[in-house]
Amino acid sequence: MPATAVEQEHRVTPRELFFDLVFVFAFTQVTTLLTHDPTFSGIGRGVLVLGALWWPWTGYAWLTNTVDPEEGFIGAALLVALIAMFLAALAVPRAFGDDGVLFGAAFLVVVAMHLALYALAGRGNRELLVAVLRLAPWTLLGATLILIAGFGFADGARTWLWIAALGCTYIGAGMSGSTGWRVFPSHLAERYGLVLIIALGEAFVAIGIGVSKIGLGEVAAAILGLLVATSFWLAYFDFFSIRGERMLTNVRGPDRVALARDLYAYAHLPMIVGIVLFAFAMKIVVGHVGEELDWVPAFALCAGSALYLLTYSAIRTRVERRLSLSRGRFTAAIALLLVLPLATQVPAIAALALVTGVWLALHAYELVWWREARTESRSMLASS
Repeated sequence: MPATAVEQEHRVTPRELFFDLVFVFAFTQVTTLLTHDPTFSGIGRGVLVLGALWWPWTGYAWLTNTVDPEEGFIGAALLVALIAMFLAALAVPRAFGDDGVLFGAAFLVVVAMHLALYALAGRGNRELLVAVLRLAPWTLLGATLILIAGFGFADGARTWLWIAALGCTYIGAGMSGSTGWRVFPSHLAERYGLVLIIALGEAFVAIGIGVSKIGLGEVAAAILGLLVATSFWLAYFDFFSIRGERMLTNVRGPDRVALARDLYAYAHLPMIVGIVLFAFAMKIVVGHVGEELDWVPAFALCAGSALYLLTYSAIRTRVERRLSLSRGRFTAAIALLLVLPLATQVPAIAALALVTGVWLALHAYELVWWREARTESRSMLASS
């Protein structure tokens, strides 16, 4: 059963993109979960599910960064993982209810297969094999706790089991160290950029299926929603996607692995959460443009964007190893949070217009403030 570690950069393959399709459905299912339970508790459960879904995606992204996904055995194994992940996605809306066991069992299969493939890839590289063995107990324990949570526990106990599971998974991954792993910067940066686009696709879907009738208000809300979705995209691809790859290229060994783990495996999760919260809010807004928003969709609308923008300050702090705020984005995030109380007192379309206004003001600021840095980044990209 070959699973050969690659020795050089490679582009994202069609097989990897095909594997990612299941996550389009998974993100849609999380939005469905939020729609069925539009409470703050529902948002908390949705974030837990996203945290669970994110880990296998990021794990397989690192796997296909290390091995050739076009190898016959790897391709067949990815298909099995895709099927198991699809079953888990089917169970997402009731993962904290009747379908908890199905979600947990399918999730455990996905995680176990990922570790087995990584171990096979490490047969000819002792450092990689040791790294996989360090990670395996934490990841398997987390997946097992999610499966146990599906067996009829009370809501409170089930939620705590999920929290413990994700704590084991994410904290354990950090504690297991960064030695032994391999990271090819261009492939990894491209992979994470593509999944961000997948998540933004869910925002487009939410806008489309949220419209029950098409009037002037709905058309205006759709346009405003698309402007905000474009703003999410621009905030990432206008600058970070280039700089992130460059930062990984400039370091080597365990330092590169640790930076990739923190900037991509960890820091991209709150970005995805912010996008999914916005998608959920848009589903409500476009269906009730003239009504006032309840606190939960208003929170999702404003805090989703704020969380997305605050992540960039967290990234800067990690890179510079000191508290460092992205001035424009941090200010915009605070402005979005200040808009939240007002968003519950005005029609939904007005609340969306306020959020859109903050985003547009941020981009106007960055077009001026970042013009030299943007030019430098693009010239570095063109010369590479």
